[in-house]
Parts: sequence; C-alpha cells; structure tokens
Amino acid sequence: MIKPKNDVLKDIKLFALDMDGTVYLGNGLIEGALDFIKKLQELNKEFIFFTNNSSRVPSFYQEKLAKMGCFIDEDRIITSGEVTIEYLKTYYPGKAVYLMGTPLLEESFRKQGINLVQDQADVAVASFDTTLTYEKLNKICTFIANGATFLSTHLDLVCPTETGFMPDCGSMCALITKSTGVEPKYLGKPFPETMDMVVSITGHKKEDVAFVGDRLYTDVATGVKNGGKGFLVLTGEATMQDVETSDIVPDGIFNSLQEMMDYL
Repeated sequence: MIKPKNDVLKDIKLFALDMDGTVYLGNGLIEGALDFIKKLQELNKEFIFFTNNSSRVPSFYQEKLAKMGCFIDEDRIITSGEVTIEYLKTYYPGKAVYLMGTPLLEESFRKQGINLVQDQADVAVASFDTTLTYEKLNKICTFIANGATFLSTHLDLVCPTETGFMPDCGSMCALITKSTGVEPKYLGKPFPETMDMVVSITGHKKEDVAFVGDRLYTDVATGVKNGGKGFLVLTGEATMQDVETSDIVPDGIFNSLQEMMDYL
C-alpha cells in the first residue's frame, strides 16, 4: 500500500536521484528539478546522482549538469559503469575483458585497471553503446558462444529523450541473448551491487536511502528490493497504468521532482 505523500519523505537521509527522465530529458532540465535539488541543499539533506546510463562517465555528467545550472562534485555521480568496474575488480581481477561500449566508457575501464582486449576474452561486457556496430555485436556474441562470462552494465530497455525513447542496453542484450542463448548477469539498478556501492561510498544504512526515478523496474525496485525506499516520478518512462500492472510497489508516487519538493 502506498503511503500518504506527506509522510513518506521525512526519514530519508540520502536521496539517490536518477537523471534521464527524472532531472532532465536529453539536454533540457525537467521543470522544477533544479529547484528540488536546491531545496535539498537548503535543508542539508544529502543526495547523489545514480544513472544506469553507461554510455557516459561521471565527469561528462558533471559537465552536463553544470551547463543546466546544477553545480556538484564529480564524486556525487555514480553510473552502472562504475558498479561494473568494481564488480570486475572483485570477482574477475586481471581477467581479459571485452567491452561493448563507447570510447568514453572504454577509457574509464582502462583507467581503473580493467584488462580490455579484442580477442580471447574471459569476460564479455555489454553496455549502453551509442557507437554500436555490427562488428561489435558479432564479436561479443562470438566470445559468449565460446564460453566467456556474459555481464551487462544494466537492463534498461529504452532511454528517454526529448522526442521519445531510444533503444538502451537491455534491448541490445536481448539481441545478444537470442543469438547465443545466454542471459547476462545484469549490474546497475535494481541489483544489490548498486545499493552496496551507494552505502559503501556514502556511509549510510540501506534503510536511510531512497532511490528516486522514472522507472519502476530499475529506479524504484533498487530501493524497495534492497532494504531502502523507492519513489516514482512520472516525467519519464513509467505511467500510472504501469503502476497498476507492476509487482513493484513504490513508497510514493509524484508527478515530478517539483511536486516532490512540496513534501520535503
């Protein structure tokens, strides 16, 4: 049962905010989003940004937000790419990794010591690759068919834009799975590795953390399935019709961050 809006936010100590479809669409701020962030700052409430969009890196998002008038430190931004890097370091240290990803993400992996290769991969990682080619698809499918462990940064099917939606990582992985018969291990939201990384970085307890976003199956689910809270905003992918048919029950539903601000 969804709680009354006036009660749900009072005990939150850390807000983990989605970006695409929550704070902005494409290169445009969603109305009221910046006011919500400024209100959090005024009330000395902690927040971070967490996006499943692994086509970019935190420094890119820091610059993008700054252009919109939101000035924050880079270490307040986490992506599913960072979660994947930490997972590889923990469970596949030194292994040969093939990454289907953008040049920015490749650079980030290399800087963090991941051994990226173009042949004989032990692990094959699929991300939201906006530079995807048939050659890359063929390569990752071949590695997986030959026994490489299949990982994916996140399972989002589409990415919201100003004009609608574009295919995201989950859709790309569906193609790979159809070709190879192998399902990936997904990281990012809504999986435990994401919550674990957030609490490790911030020092907060899971029950003090609220994930806020426009998707039920990633943003909201990260909170409600991993010991925290999940709040839905209706400015991106999910609609009230989706809420009615979903097994993910948000702790609160708001039209936007602007409305959410009124209940802080």
